[in-house]
Amino acid sequence: MDGIAAIRSYIDRIVNGDEHCRGMKVLLLDGSTTHIVSCVYSQTEILEKEVYLVSRLEDIQKHSDNQTPQQPTSHLKAVCFLRPTDANIGLMGQELSKPRFAEYHLFFSSILTSGQLRVLAEHDVHEKVKRVQELYGDFIPINEDLLSIQSPNTLAMTVAAGTSWAPKYAQLYDRNLQGLQGMLLALKRQPSAIRYAGHSPCAEELAKDLHDTIEQDEIFRFRKSRRGGLHVLVLDRRDDPVTPLLSQWTYQAMVHELLGLNNHRVILKGAPNIPPDLEEVVLSATQDAFFRENRHKNFGELGEEIQRLMQDYQKQTAQHNTGNLNSLEEMQAFMEKFPDLRSRSHTVSKHVAIMGELARLVDICSLMDVSQFEQELACSDDQNSHWRELMQKLQSESIKIPDKLRLGLLFALRYEQSGNIHMLQSAMNKGGVPADMVDLVNVMLRYGGTKSRGPGLYGEHHNLMKKMTKHFITSVQGVQNVYAQHIPLLMDTIQSALRGKLHPQTHPFVPGSTEAGMQPEMAIPEEILVYMVGGVTYEEGTKVSEFNAANQGRCRVVLAGSTVHNSTSFLEELKRTSL
Repeated sequence: MDGIAAIRSYIDRIVNGDEHCRGMKVLLLDGSTTHIVSCVYSQTEILEKEVYLVSRLEDIQKHSDNQTPQQPTSHLKAVCFLRPTDANIGLMGQELSKPRFAEYHLFFSSILTSGQLRVLAEHDVHEKVKRVQELYGDFIPINEDLLSIQSPNTLAMTVAAGTSWAPKYAQLYDRNLQGLQGMLLALKRQPSAIRYAGHSPCAEELAKDLHDTIEQDEIFRFRKSRRGGLHVLVLDRRDDPVTPLLSQWTYQAMVHELLGLNNHRVILKGAPNIPPDLEEVVLSATQDAFFRENRHKNFGELGEEIQRLMQDYQKQTAQHNTGNLNSLEEMQAFMEKFPDLRSRSHTVSKHVAIMGELARLVDICSLMDVSQFEQELACSDDQNSHWRELMQKLQSESIKIPDKLRLGLLFALRYEQSGNIHMLQSAMNKGGVPADMVDLVNVMLRYGGTKSRGPGLYGEHHNLMKKMTKHFITSVQGVQNVYAQHIPLLMDTIQSALRGKLHPQTHPFVPGSTEAGMQPEMAIPEEILVYMVGGVTYEEGTKVSEFNAANQGRCRVVLAGSTVHNSTSFLEELKRTSL
């Protein structure tokens, strides 16, 4: 149950090859598989595997169309890793019609249809194709236990499910279904049970279609565990619209919220005092040991770790001061260590630059003040006090407009039934929030209000003792955790499933997805794959990682979703729902 290990094993098979694919080769990818490969391999590592060139299939075709005919590169083999889309099949067919390479080894990241296979065969008139294989690596492994198919604009798809608008999103729906299937195949798991969010037509349809595919296709026949096995939970983002609206304070989540973290890349261009070589940097758990070890640490801990990183680097450079090189042996030893020192220098500079920009944005946006109030809105119920503080925040010139919008939305979600939404919108407008942003309050309530979402967001079904216990723990933990009081609804769902307390009414089983006569104690999972249509957040990813660290040997959870949201992407998708 490790997404990075699963994908890396596939890429190893592709680039290392077997006795039929040894020697220099060209690696041809498409847009999706380029991102998949870059998550687990750096370009340097790829080139060390006898890969002469890495290129996009569509780029080669464009180059071919714009150039005079050239001699085929007959001494090289082409290894292709592609998504089995009709567009890619068409491009591959053109390539096979006029082959430029000695032979072709075709790997696809999902299931090929018989029609697509026929198209490839018809175009392979020169018989250059030596192998066609499905590998099922059809997702982005962000962390070991956090996966995404990078399929944006799915909020509209979830809203349209079960209506006459659903066919408009059929292609997007198929992409989510294929991605979920690919995850099970890559992890080599056959579910013991499939459940879904009962209030979500989209989650229900996806869960049932997944079950039908597993029943019909022998390729999913992996050995089942004798006990609880793997449970698949298909959830819907609209059941928890609060989590994507909150400021983040752990490294990975904070970078995504304030700077944007897309395909492991962070754009720092335009930030003050950023040198040219740091305008775009990579934050990848597989390529950066410091980031891997500290991605889930909070802002304060991160500052201490970066300071420690700088001190260690300064000690190393002091030991290899070029002014102390008095002999040939010392010079040779220095040159052997120079690449490592240079790499460490870049790592230190990168993290210091990112930390500096995060600190600057926290200061100029008054995020400490904003975040504390966000947490109160998300975790406690005190309407009069919250209204007074919200009015102060809306009138403050130090609070940025996007943050005023998020506070207004959080208040509307919390007090939808008891608050005066019209008065709230008027106050937001007076506070400088543009009219189109104020309109998002109504859109949000139609998307994730009490009539649209499932139960449990604000503990509606939790008993009094549980609420008192949570309040007591928060009080004892003190001020350090004032910015991290919120626990996503996802974690309550996972804990309930693990205790066998997840109610069949709120999260029904797909009929036929469990073995007949399964006893209640056998329904407690050993592993859980959560797939959230509409997207997940890095906060939820962090909580899942903490859960796995605390429950080693008991239950492992892998979280997956259509995309990974920050507040900006979530609200942009919300605008497109036409609610």
